Amino acid sequence: MRNRLALAGMLLFSAATAHAELKPISDDEMASVSGQAMIAVDVDGTAAERFTRITMGLDAEIQTNIDNVVFGDTGDGSDVAISQLSLGHISTDAAKIQLDGQTYAVNDIVPFLGSDPYFELAEQNGEIIGFRMGFNEARGTLSGDIASFSGQLGLQLVDDAGNVSDAQLFGADGVATSLRATHIGLNDAATDCSTGAQCTALSNLKTLDIGKANEDGTVDVATNLFFSFQKEAVDWTSTDGTGDIISANPGVFLNIPTAMQLDIQTLQNGIPRARTEYIDRGVGLF
Repeated sequence: MRNRLALAGMLLFSAATAHAELKPISDDEMASVSGQAMIAVDVDGTAAERFTRITMGLDAEIQTNIDNVVFGDTGDGSDVAISQLSLGHISTDAAKIQLDGQTYAVNDIVPFLGSDPYFELAEQNGEIIGFRMGFNEARGTLSGDIASFSGQLGLQLVDDAGNVSDAQLFGADGVATSLRATHIGLNDAATDCSTGAQCTALSNLKTLDIGKANEDGTVDVATNLFFSFQKEAVDWTSTDGTGDIISANPGVFLNIPTAMQLDIQTLQNGIPRARTEYIDRGVGLF
């Protein structure tokens, strides 16, 4: 017992002595060390108009289902209303190359990737007027039955002459809008959402491919997937470093970038839903 105590004392003394002799490492040694903060805080703007963004250095692979998502419900409608919302899906074809360039065995989960999630506050003269949260990088499928949509849906359409243009959101009255839209189609004089000419209900696009289309046919991660709420119009800055502005009207705003380019016939036929459940409950999710 006495020997054990002596040994313990020697070890403690040695540790204390070593600790007392700690020295800072040299600049050359520091140059070989790298690290990244778990949380980054960025402040931009002026004292009158300031943006504060907090970013978390995380990568998330998700497959999740939500029965109903409703934002901005005023009793006479909602800014955003999506039922059976899902991120990611379940593989039904082992040979199909998914958005991430990989193949997955049947019944394997094909995850939705979200990297560097962040939330951001917009202030004006010291008052918070807007809030947004999103991912700096995102790629994967987003599925749901969209009944009402406020924001920007990045989708390209090809008309019968082969011309490519950005899709336009429309309200139930057939008027182009970014607030509580129910339809999507070409911004063209021949478009008539009431008859389905160059237009379809948003609910027909049951799965959207989130990402950025490359010229070689592959899909890269997308930036600027975010949800925001603002008391008045806010110009949010793109998170991809380009300095581009995304203008959001008062209320709830969804910015959804996709890698999709559809011809008019495909738009009118609609996009079927990817499988998002393992059990067939008879509600179109299997």
